[in-house]
Amino acid sequence: MKPFSISTGLAHWAKEMPGQTAIIETRTGKQVTFQELEGESNLIASGLLQHGFKKGDRVLVMVPYGINFVSLTFALFKAGAIPILIDPGLGKKNVLHCIRQSEPRGIIAIPLAHAVKTFLPASFKSIQLSVTVGKRWFWGGPTLDQVKNNGHLHYQAEETPDTQDAAILFTSGSTGPAKGVLYTHGMFNQQIQILHEHFGIQPGEKDLPTFPLFGLFSTGIGMTSVIPNMDFTCPAKVKASHIIDLIQKQHITSSFGSPALWNSVTRYCNENDIRLPSLRRILIAGAPVSGSLLKRFETILQPECKVMTPYGATEALPVTSIDRQEIVNETWAQQDEGICVGKPIPGAEIKIIQISDQPILKWDTALELPQGQTGEIIVKAPWVTKSYFKQEAKTELAKIPDGDSFWHRMGDVGKWDDKNRLWFCGRKCHRVIIDGEILFTIPCEAIFNQHPDVKRSALVGRGLGSMREPVIIIEPENQHRVTQDPQSFSKELLELGATFPHTRSIKKILYFSDFPVDVRHNAKIFREKLAAWSEKQ
Repeated sequence: MKPFSISTGLAHWAKEMPGQTAIIETRTGKQVTFQELEGESNLIASGLLQHGFKKGDRVLVMVPYGINFVSLTFALFKAGAIPILIDPGLGKKNVLHCIRQSEPRGIIAIPLAHAVKTFLPASFKSIQLSVTVGKRWFWGGPTLDQVKNNGHLHYQAEETPDTQDAAILFTSGSTGPAKGVLYTHGMFNQQIQILHEHFGIQPGEKDLPTFPLFGLFSTGIGMTSVIPNMDFTCPAKVKASHIIDLIQKQHITSSFGSPALWNSVTRYCNENDIRLPSLRRILIAGAPVSGSLLKRFETILQPECKVMTPYGATEALPVTSIDRQEIVNETWAQQDEGICVGKPIPGAEIKIIQISDQPILKWDTALELPQGQTGEIIVKAPWVTKSYFKQEAKTELAKIPDGDSFWHRMGDVGKWDDKNRLWFCGRKCHRVIIDGEILFTIPCEAIFNQHPDVKRSALVGRGLGSMREPVIIIEPENQHRVTQDPQSFSKELLELGATFPHTRSIKKILYFSDFPVDVRHNAKIFREKLAAWSEKQ
């Protein structure tokens, strides 16, 4: 099937299947067809242009994920504007930093966001145009309803070149300040093509998107999006029974979510003997996915249902992919090597290079490491973003020029196996260097995670220079082991670590009851916070 661009896909599906439901909003019970969504986004796009918005304007969108969010984002694509999408879960300080960094000319937001803009104007000083989604209070600018009243139902958007800027998406900020990533329409189009060709996603399917950006792809592909009633900034706290109920009642065929969300859902299903036969496909991403989580799907899904764990980042998504069965049957037994994230997506080139914390000003084949050696992961692909918005130093640090193209440095370390599969060994900035020895987080933590009373572990380094030491921090599965006899528990863990060459140098165990995690997927361990805490122990 010929792929359609994310900016023109909605118009195509409105013509091909006008009465097909595009979005079901479970919180409100509202539904909208593709034809209705196309008309709504046309009204908004043309209305915004009537109210002074221009092609190329950066527009901050602060609206909860739902019908309004999708129609607004597609309207901005049609108007040639650039939506700025910031995860509200980053927290007030980080969100305000992202706004200052992206310098929006316009804002489309709910009343609460406008109130924040009024009382904290410094971060919003670039904004000249405001639209309120809902009731306007004491600030200027039209409401969204007024914008639509001035719009045209049959507005015809200009043709969008692949090179045109499409959106600014912010990284999760899990290993430093969130960075604005500039997407073009061509990059989005490439990603839609991958979803069709590599993951087999088809129009007419029913999708349960638990991450807002993926919901935009669902609409562009022609899927019906069933939006769950959940806090999208806290997937780990999702009500599993609500997700399961939606999958069963709506006959969901496809879903995308974080490991934290599927951890809750699979546990609930196993405990209550629940099956989910309608599902054909589940994509799990955002953090390493454990074999123990994937094993739980065995009694929940039909044998033909694919569970895939694509690897990537906001700047480069996807990079590789692997199927659940391959992990469970082959690679999970070798978790002390890292986590296997599969083979490259067709069209993606991946290399492992010598680890460096400095900019690399020009590609050189001498940088590349042979199979089996752990190094820095770099990728080249048509859908890999070229720059961070107005952050030249960070762009220089993350890109390696290579003639007319470039390599993106993932910020991760890994290695190849003899089957051309990539193994993820952790974040580059989390490696612990002790007297010339380099310890990588994922392979080291895998050893301690084997203990039945360990929920998860985190490798950190503490101290400076020759006094630096590696520390394993344990989040216990069984809290009684820590409260009743921590010395015995620590002894067992150190004996376990001593049996493997890459964990023998670890002599210090600490305990932390509930690990801090990233705000987007609630699954990546926030090792920076744990490292700072360990220094005080």
